[in-house]
Amino acid sequence: MPTAARLIAALCLAALAWLVSDMIKPLFDEDKNFGFFNLINLGLGFVLGWQVIGSRAGRGMGAAINNGLTGGVLLLFWGLLLHSAIKMFELSMRGRYDGFFDAFLAVFDMMYESAILIGTPLILTTLIVGASVTGLFAEMTSRRAS
Repeated sequence: MPTAARLIAALCLAALAWLVSDMIKPLFDEDKNFGFFNLINLGLGFVLGWQVIGSRAGRGMGAAINNGLTGGVLLLFWGLLLHSAIKMFELSMRGRYDGFFDAFLAVFDMMYESAILIGTPLILTTLIVGASVTGLFAEMTSRRAS
């Protein structure tokens, strides 16, 4: 059921995803084509904000911070998984992998490499603080709406 808290959580986490996406881009090679990188993360942030943070709003401030952190961790995990799977699909179309299992393991290899690359203190701090604030905004919205 749509609520104001879900909408606020979705918009805030989507904005956080866009911000972190822009912070990640300089860490990669200059000639890397990012394509729909920001838009994919924006959509992922919107969906996770709506489903994870917004649906759990109204349980108190401590729970709000935990919900926000959960949403931030899930955003990081699903973002890494989704972009690694896209990269694996592109490489598999070029015939790089011998079979399904080789391609499947490559996804987790790419997730690990990307996590190490983007695991800078600035990006992690931005993600933690932004996700916590998102949870708090959803909680405050839930209290105002009811």
